[in-house]
Amino acid sequence: MEIRIGVQNVAREVVIESDASNEDVARLVSDALAEGGPLRLKDTKGRVVLVPANIIGYVEIGTESARPVGFVATPGR
Repeated sequence: MEIRIGVQNVAREVVIESDASNEDVARLVSDALAEGGPLRLKDTKGRVVLVPANIIGYVEIGTESARPVGFVATPGR
């Protein structure tokens, strides 16, 4: 799923592809904001991204649905 993090005073978003569930990401964000520590997320390639909680503007958590891959049969062809 795609996670977009808006950082205060920065025009670009931090975008991460992750295998974590929506609930797990929401919990990690809530914990980081409550404790004031960094938000720590791991992407699909195993890289770790740390974002200081005090500069997070917003976090947009994508859906967990898998993207379809392949060809779709077209009726009448």
